[in-house]
Amino acid sequence: MEEEPGGLKLKSAPYGYGDLSLNAEIMFSNHKGVHKKGIEKRQTKFTEKLDALPHFLEEGEQILLITTACSPTSFWEQLTIGWIFLYLKRSLLVFTDRRIFHIPTTMEFGWRYTIAEIRYADCESIKVKGRKIIFRYKNGKKEGFYYVAKKEARKLKSFMPTIPLTGEQSAAQGRVHLCPRCTAPLESDVYTCGNCSLEFKNKKEAMRLSVRYPGGGYFYTGHPVLGVSDAIAEIWLLVLLVLSAIEAANGLRGGVLGVCIFGVALVIEKLMTISHSLNFVTEYLPVDKVVDPQRQPADSGLQ
Repeated sequence: MEEEPGGLKLKSAPYGYGDLSLNAEIMFSNHKGVHKKGIEKRQTKFTEKLDALPHFLEEGEQILLITTACSPTSFWEQLTIGWIFLYLKRSLLVFTDRRIFHIPTTMEFGWRYTIAEIRYADCESIKVKGRKIIFRYKNGKKEGFYYVAKKEARKLKSFMPTIPLTGEQSAAQGRVHLCPRCTAPLESDVYTCGNCSLEFKNKKEAMRLSVRYPGGGYFYTGHPVLGVSDAIAEIWLLVLLVLSAIEAANGLRGGVLGVCIFGVALVIEKLMTISHSLNFVTEYLPVDKVVDPQRQPADSGLQ
């Protein structure tokens, strides 16, 4: 690492685009502004997960803080998925001097080739309440990121009010997903990058696979554990439905009731799979399993 005025420079690993510029004074201190070795070690470990981030940074942009969090999750998702949503929605929030990067990750904080930005200028307000950070955007929408790590939540509460909500605004005036290959902003509900034509998993295919195959929507959106669990549940309900139908056809008592119960349960299971899969797709998951970020030239007008 090499000391520089206003921050630290960390060499970025495999993609080799520029450096990560870290504001050491803010990043490695506690909520009182006191430097702590433990905080420095933790924050430095987070930077090791950000190999691709230099492609998305603007010239001179500095990282102020990195924390773990849970991506925006509806009450319905929390209710139907259960506690596992904490792992399915795991993400990193990277606070810079201009914006916040929202990076959905795997359970081990590996990049899933999906990234979004929240520009401070797009926010009406940013509030930290306990372990939740709430954004009110200038487009009228509101979002909350849950379970911000305790180690950073207290610090966020102290330093977020010092950040002015000014600067360059995005056209969406809210959270915007970026293409993981060319870094261009993506259009809402359009699952092809308008700049480099990178294809993303889409709602139509997620729905088709959810309906046609047990657990299909989960496998499509990259959640094999949920896919296996859902496939077992659907197959079990289907077997019970068929057995009940046979009983009903043979005039056995309870056959019709079984058909109704297991039929409704199967429909509910399918609807849950469709709902969850459609939500996962909104994270803009590339069809390609691996994407190599290639930042556009400075005169492209993307940043």
